[in-house]
Parts: sequence; structure tokens; C-alpha cells
Amino acid sequence: MARKPKTPRTSEFDVIIIGGGMVGATIATGLGKAGIRCALVEKNPPDLNPGDDISLRVSAITLASQRILTHVGAWPMIEHMRAKPFTEMQVWDQEGFGAIHFDCADVGEPVMGHIIENNIIVAGLWKTLPTCADITTYCPAEVENIERDDEKMRVTLSNSVVLNADLLIGAEGANSIVRDFAGIELKVSDYQQSAIAANIKPEQWHRDTAWQRFTPTGPIAFLPITDELCSIVWSNDTARAEEIMALDDDEFCKQLYAAFDGRLGLLELVSERAAFPLIKRHAVEYVQPGLALAGDAAHTVHPLAGQGVNLGLADAAVLIEELVRARAARRPLGDLAVLRRYQRRRKGDNLLMQNAMSAFKHLFGSTLPPVSLARSLGMGLTNHLPPAKNLINRYAMGLEGDLANMAKPPVS
Repeated sequence: MARKPKTPRTSEFDVIIIGGGMVGATIATGLGKAGIRCALVEKNPPDLNPGDDISLRVSAITLASQRILTHVGAWPMIEHMRAKPFTEMQVWDQEGFGAIHFDCADVGEPVMGHIIENNIIVAGLWKTLPTCADITTYCPAEVENIERDDEKMRVTLSNSVVLNADLLIGAEGANSIVRDFAGIELKVSDYQQSAIAANIKPEQWHRDTAWQRFTPTGPIAFLPITDELCSIVWSNDTARAEEIMALDDDEFCKQLYAAFDGRLGLLELVSERAAFPLIKRHAVEYVQPGLALAGDAAHTVHPLAGQGVNLGLADAAVLIEELVRARAARRPLGDLAVLRRYQRRRKGDNLLMQNAMSAFKHLFGSTLPPVSLARSLGMGLTNHLPPAKNLINRYAMGLEGDLANMAKPPVS
């Protein structure tokens, strides 16, 4: 007698989130704490107890992002594991005399932000998830199929579990299967560059300062990650990056020293090196009925200002805010009018940041003497105009702009 096929296990949710990284896990915790039932699907189990080895992938978390992570309950755990505050930023141009110095004291803040490994942020968020009864995690789990079923979104996992919800959120990174399912066009521009990441022990103390030098082939950043170590992100044209990656450790450190102008003395490599291609991507639409994209699934940006993760967390905060508002008004969470509010609030800001980073790349990539002179004069003028410099500083720190409520400074 033939066996009857097993009936798939079906579970009902308000929202299904594909991708349990920094953005997806933030959305899940924010919605879960608001009583919105979420399914969080992630194929790779995160390491909840990162060891002493410093990861190569780090982010410069702004004060706005810190407030978002505090709101969802993850910040205390992140800070307990490892988060290095920085108080100043030094920026200068290799081809000219231009330089700008930013200091958190100039805008009345104790820090400018924190340098944190991405895996530590994820670990802090995942340690928060069990405190939310309205979140169900499916990990490890892969998406096998996505369908629209009347006004519901249906996701079938590789273990035959079927998830139904009013809204499906794609937060699974640049190669988003949710975006592919929706057929959303992606505008892509290859920078023809790669970012080399490594951990370095400089001879001199980094002074709790984020350092960035602009060179014709791309910016180089030294970010304090512990009291003694810096995480470096060295952007180069792809061919040059391949040459640098092929060097032995001693020669790599010599060339890194020269590229960084020897600002922190001799350098010792204390990790492996890795190179990541730099590609600008932007989804033409972030939303469809019953579907939304967030973070790298919607946009990626050049790392020269370290804003990629902060943009994604800003997406998460606004999306949470709009969905909580819709729930309070008893509107369907997958309603296109609700989702378009999220898109209107985030798409312009993300596009502006992308274009600004592209403009900076081209501006600082020019070696023409008139351009170099104009850059130097502009940087010098800005450095000596406190109102202008402090406004730039406040935006970079997440103290200004169209912020979600959870990202805003507390009212004094």
C-alpha cells in the first residue's frame, strides 16, 4: 500500500524575515518586542560566543545605530563582548595639503561612535531574540520556494516547513532571493575596486581615533578595534589590490606604512588578509504588495565613509516604525500604502549617500593639479569653519536627519 505524502507543516505569522544578519535580526527584535509575530529564517547559524580573535569584517557604528540597537535590547550584550569607542577622526589627502579633524567634544558627545565586529553585533542580536515570545527562528534553514497566495506570502523551507504571512521582508544581503523572486530591477555599478581588510598592530597608540587618508587609488582607513589594534580597510583599484594581496607579510606592512604616510609608526600584521570587491547596487523599488527589501538587499555603498551598516540599520528602524504604526491603525502589514511610506523615507537618503560616496571616490581619485588644489582648499576651509564642520560631524554621528524615533537622541 502506497504511503500518503506528508502534509507540509504550516505556520502562520504576521511577518516573515529572510536573513538573520544585522539588519534582519534587528527588524525581528524590533517587531517582536512590539507584539508582531515574526518568523526569522537564516541558513547559517551565528556564533553566539565570538572568541578573542578579531574578525576582519567590522563596522563603524554611529550614535543613531547605537540607539537603534539599544532600543531592541542588543546593545548591552554587544558592549559586553567587544565594542571600541572612538572620539576623534582625522582625514587627509595624499595629493594635497587638505585635512579635517573631527572631535566628539565639539558637538557635546562623549564618543563619535564605536568600531565593532559584524559577528559581535549579530551575536548580541541573536542573544536578544529568545526574550521575544513573538519571534520564531528557523536556523539553519534555506528557502526552497516563495509564492503569493491570495493576499498572503508563502515561503517553503528546505525541511518542508511552510510559512504564511501578510508581509515578506528580504534582508539577506546583496544576493537577495526575495528581490529575485519579486523581479525587482537592480541598478549595478562596479567600482572596479577591492577593499583589503586586515588587523594591524601599530607602533604608536591610535589615540582612540579613526584615521582616513584619501589616495588616488582609493581611501585607506585605520579604525581602532582594541586598545592596541586597528582594523584596516584599504581600497584599491582591483589590479593593484591583487598585487598587494600577493605580497608577503613584511612587504605588505611596508607598503601599507607608505600608503598611510607612517602616521602610526611601524606596522605589524596580526591577522590574515582578505579582499572584497566593491560594487554599488540599488534596487529600483524597495517594496511591492506584501514584500519589502532592507539593508544590502536594497542597496550597497562604497565603504569610504563606513555607512553601509548604518544605512541598513536606519532601514530597519523606519520599517519597524511604519509597521508598528500600521498595526496600531489596524491596517494590513503588507498594504502597499504602508510599505511605500517606508520606501519614501529611506530610498532618497540611501540614494543620496550612494551618490555622495561615488562623487567622493571620483573627486579624490583625480590627480589633476587644479582638482587637488580645490580639494585641499575645500577641506581646509571646512576645517576652519566650526558651524559647517560640526554639521557634517553631527550627520556622520547620526545626530541629524530624518531619523526614526528609536534612532533619535533622547529629549532633554
